[in-house]
Amino acid sequence: MKKTGIFYSFRSVKTGQQVKKIIKALGAEVEVVDVDIMTGEDFMQFTNYILAVPTWFDGELPNYWDEFLPAVEDEDLKGKHFAIFGGGDQKGYPENFVDGIGLMANFLEERGGTIVGFTSTDGYEFEGSVAQRGNQFAGLALDIENQAALTNERIEKWSQELKKAFK
Repeated sequence: MKKTGIFYSFRSVKTGQQVKKIIKALGAEVEVVDVDIMTGEDFMQFTNYILAVPTWFDGELPNYWDEFLPAVEDEDLKGKHFAIFGGGDQKGYPENFVDGIGLMANFLEERGGTIVGFTSTDGYEFEGSVAQRGNQFAGLALDIENQAALTNERIEKWSQELKKAFK
Protein backbone atom coordinates (compact mmCIF):
# COMPACT_ATOMS: atom_id res chain seq x y z
CA MET A 1 0.00 0.00 0.00
CA LYS A 2 1.16 3.52 -0.72
CA LYS A 3 1.67 5.86 2.23
CA THR A 4 -1.55 5.67 4.22
CA GLY A 5 -2.61 7.76 7.18
CA ILE A 6 -5.55 7.48 9.50
CA PHE A 7 -6.64 10.84 10.85
CA TYR A 8 -8.70 11.45 13.98
CA SER A 9 -8.79 13.49 17.16
CA PHE A 10 -6.82 11.66 19.83
CA ARG A 11 -9.23 13.19 22.36
CA SER A 12 -12.10 11.12 20.98
CA VAL A 13 -12.21 7.86 22.93
CA LYS A 14 -14.99 6.17 20.93
CA THR A 15 -13.37 7.07 17.62
CA GLY A 16 -10.02 5.86 18.92
CA GLN A 17 -11.55 2.45 19.61
CA GLN A 18 -12.86 2.30 16.03
CA VAL A 19 -9.46 3.38 14.67
CA LYS A 20 -7.76 0.47 16.45
CA LYS A 21 -10.25 -1.96 14.90
CA ILE A 22 -9.70 -0.52 11.42
CA ILE A 23 -5.91 -0.72 11.72
CA LYS A 24 -6.14 -4.33 12.90
CA ALA A 25 -8.54 -5.23 10.07
CA LEU A 26 -6.30 -3.60 7.46
CA GLY A 27 -3.30 -5.60 8.64
CA ALA A 28 -1.01 -3.04 7.02
CA GLU A 29 1.21 -0.24 8.19
CA VAL A 30 -0.84 2.89 8.69
CA GLU A 31 0.44 6.12 10.19
CA VAL A 32 -1.85 7.52 12.87
CA VAL A 33 -2.22 11.32 12.83
CA ASP A 34 -3.84 13.57 15.44
CA VAL A 35 -6.14 16.03 13.66
CA ASP A 36 -5.93 18.42 16.61
CA ILE A 37 -2.25 19.20 15.99
CA MET A 38 -1.55 18.38 12.34
CA THR A 39 -0.59 20.99 9.79
CA GLY A 40 -1.49 21.27 6.14
CA GLU A 41 2.02 20.04 5.31
CA ASP A 42 1.51 16.98 7.55
CA PHE A 43 -1.75 16.22 5.75
CA MET A 44 -0.43 16.57 2.21
CA GLN A 45 2.37 13.99 2.55
CA PHE A 46 0.02 11.01 2.15
CA THR A 47 -1.49 9.27 -0.89
CA ASN A 48 -4.17 7.28 0.93
CA TYR A 49 -6.28 8.74 3.72
CA ILE A 50 -8.68 7.29 6.25
CA LEU A 51 -10.53 10.15 7.90
CA ALA A 52 -12.59 9.84 11.06
CA VAL A 53 -15.39 12.36 10.73
CA PRO A 54 -18.14 11.97 13.30
CA THR A 55 -21.21 14.15 12.93
CA TRP A 56 -21.72 16.70 15.64
CA PHE A 57 -24.99 18.28 16.71
CA ASP A 58 -27.44 18.82 13.85
CA GLY A 59 -25.21 17.66 10.99
CA GLU A 60 -21.99 19.58 11.56
CA LEU A 61 -18.31 18.75 11.22
CA PRO A 62 -16.40 18.51 14.49
CA ASN A 63 -14.64 21.76 15.45
CA TYR A 64 -11.18 20.28 14.85
CA TRP A 65 -12.01 19.52 11.20
CA ASP A 66 -13.66 22.93 10.72
CA GLU A 67 -10.54 24.59 12.08
CA PHE A 68 -8.16 22.47 9.98
CA LEU A 69 -9.79 22.49 6.52
CA PRO A 70 -8.81 26.10 5.65
CA ALA A 71 -5.16 24.90 5.77
CA VAL A 72 -5.78 22.71 2.70
CA GLU A 73 -8.63 24.48 0.92
CA ASP A 74 -6.33 25.67 -1.88
CA GLU A 75 -4.53 22.34 -2.33
CA ASP A 76 -4.90 20.10 -5.37
CA LEU A 77 -5.92 16.66 -4.11
CA LYS A 78 -5.82 14.87 -7.47
CA GLY A 79 -4.24 11.42 -7.18
CA LYS A 80 -5.13 11.15 -3.49
CA HIS A 81 -7.66 8.60 -2.22
CA PHE A 82 -9.90 9.26 0.76
CA ALA A 83 -11.91 6.79 2.83
CA ILE A 84 -14.17 8.43 5.39
CA PHE A 85 -15.89 6.91 8.39
CA GLY A 86 -17.88 8.47 11.13
CA GLY A 87 -20.40 7.97 13.83
CA GLY A 88 -23.92 9.22 13.92
CA ASP A 89 -27.19 8.59 15.72
CA GLN A 90 -29.92 7.56 13.30
CA LYS A 91 -32.64 7.67 15.98
CA GLY A 92 -31.63 10.89 17.72
CA TYR A 93 -30.72 12.77 14.54
CA PRO A 94 -32.53 10.97 11.70
CA GLU A 95 -32.68 14.02 9.43
CA ASN A 96 -28.90 14.47 9.27
CA PHE A 97 -27.47 11.05 9.98
CA VAL A 98 -23.68 10.98 9.40
CA ASP A 99 -23.77 14.30 7.55
CA GLY A 100 -20.12 14.82 8.54
CA ILE A 101 -19.08 12.08 6.10
CA GLY A 102 -20.88 13.83 3.26
CA LEU A 103 -19.59 17.28 4.14
CA MET A 104 -16.02 16.00 4.15
CA ALA A 105 -16.50 14.02 0.92
CA ASN A 106 -17.85 17.13 -0.83
CA PHE A 107 -14.90 19.24 0.38
CA LEU A 108 -12.35 16.68 -0.83
CA GLU A 109 -14.02 16.05 -4.21
CA GLU A 110 -14.20 19.78 -4.91
CA ARG A 111 -10.39 19.77 -4.70
CA GLY A 112 -9.92 16.73 -6.95
CA GLY A 113 -9.72 14.01 -4.29
CA THR A 114 -11.14 10.55 -4.98
CA ILE A 115 -13.54 9.07 -2.44
CA VAL A 116 -13.30 5.30 -1.87
CA GLY A 117 -15.01 2.99 0.57
CA PHE A 118 -18.66 3.64 -0.24
CA THR A 119 -21.05 1.48 1.81
CA SER A 120 -24.69 0.49 1.44
CA THR A 121 -27.47 2.33 3.23
CA ASP A 122 -29.24 -1.02 3.77
CA GLY A 123 -29.81 -1.77 7.44
CA TYR A 124 -30.06 1.86 8.54
CA GLU A 125 -33.22 3.83 9.35
CA PHE A 126 -32.89 7.59 8.87
CA GLU A 127 -34.69 10.43 7.10
CA GLY A 128 -31.82 12.17 5.33
CA SER A 129 -28.08 12.44 5.07
CA VAL A 130 -25.61 14.62 3.17
CA ALA A 131 -23.47 11.45 3.05
CA GLN A 132 -26.06 9.57 1.00
CA ARG A 133 -25.37 9.04 -2.69
CA GLY A 134 -28.13 6.95 -4.16
CA ASN A 135 -28.29 3.78 -2.08
CA GLN A 136 -24.80 4.28 -0.62
CA PHE A 137 -22.99 6.41 1.92
CA ALA A 138 -19.78 8.18 0.85
CA GLY A 139 -17.99 6.20 3.55
CA LEU A 140 -18.60 3.94 6.52
CA ALA A 141 -21.54 4.98 8.70
CA LEU A 142 -21.31 3.74 12.27
CA ASP A 143 -24.06 4.07 14.85
CA ILE A 144 -22.66 2.75 18.11
CA GLU A 145 -25.61 4.25 19.99
CA ASN A 146 -28.22 2.10 18.25
CA GLN A 147 -26.36 -0.60 16.31
CA ALA A 148 -23.20 -1.32 18.29
CA ALA A 149 -23.49 -5.05 17.60
CA LEU A 150 -22.97 -4.38 13.87
CA THR A 151 -19.86 -2.19 14.23
CA ASN A 152 -17.15 -4.87 14.11
CA GLU A 153 -18.65 -6.59 11.08
CA ARG A 154 -19.08 -3.28 9.25
CA ILE A 155 -15.49 -2.25 10.00
CA GLU A 156 -14.11 -5.60 8.86
CA LYS A 157 -16.02 -5.56 5.57
CA TRP A 158 -15.12 -1.90 4.89
CA SER A 159 -11.44 -2.49 5.67
CA GLN A 160 -11.31 -5.33 3.13
CA GLU A 161 -12.66 -2.92 0.49
CA LEU A 162 -10.03 -0.35 1.44
CA LYS A 163 -7.26 -2.91 0.87
CA LYS A 164 -8.38 -3.14 -2.75
CA ALA A 165 -8.78 0.63 -3.17
CA PHE A 166 -5.46 1.56 -1.52
CA LYS A 167 -2.84 -0.04 -3.74
